[in-house]
Amino acid sequence: MLDPELLERITARRAELNELEEQLATQLVKVRAERDELAVAESVLERIAGQLA
Repeated sequence: MLDPELLERITARRAELNELEEQLATQLVKVRAERDELAVAESVLERIAGQLA
């Protein structure tokens, strides 16, 4: 017979990990967006520096 307390702990831990996964996915989207913005800013600065040279 399966231990109901153990099954409850497994279920609770799985829920915690699912929540953490969602948080990390959200953070990853934000990190990637900021990285892309920085790449654009860098490109613009390089273009301006080239025009001033």
